[in-house]
Amino acid sequence: MGKAKIGRNCNIGQNVVISDGCIVGNNVKIQNNVSLYTGVCLEDEIFCGPSMVFTNVINPRSHVSRRSEYKSTQVKRGATLGANCTVVCGIILGRYCFIGAGSVVTKDVVDYGLVYGNPAKLRGFMCECGIKLFDLPVNSSVSRQICKVCGKAYTYDNRQNILTFNE
Repeated sequence: MGKAKIGRNCNIGQNVVISDGCIVGNNVKIQNNVSLYTGVCLEDEIFCGPSMVFTNVINPRSHVSRRSEYKSTQVKRGATLGANCTVVCGIILGRYCFIGAGSVVTKDVVDYGLVYGNPAKLRGFMCECGIKLFDLPVNSSVSRQICKVCGKAYTYDNRQNILTFNE
């Protein structure tokens, strides 16, 4: 739609709607049958799988206008949203997180978090290159993880359930 902003080098499939006020960053891939409703912001290098769903109202009713109640959804750099997943509005999906196919995401997702299920739950962590680093739970309070494919190093803090990239 006219007031949407779309970055460079995007790949947008068939039957995709990008509503007024949406922001799509650079190098974003939006597969077939995805609707980005007002309030959705996709940072750079996001992958939206086929037929995944965003919402923008918590309590929709056909006969009640809720345009003044739209909630924003922020998808941070490098996130992957699997085919047929549903993302409830008003949440933040962290950098390089990975949403499993068919999942229903009702809460914020941490950076690098791997979530799946209905409702989606944190099950592990992913590397920036898309390889699973490990599953939860992890026994040690702080541990270092190195991707077996790209060699990037991460530190996992079990007390806070946070993974950080070691630059």
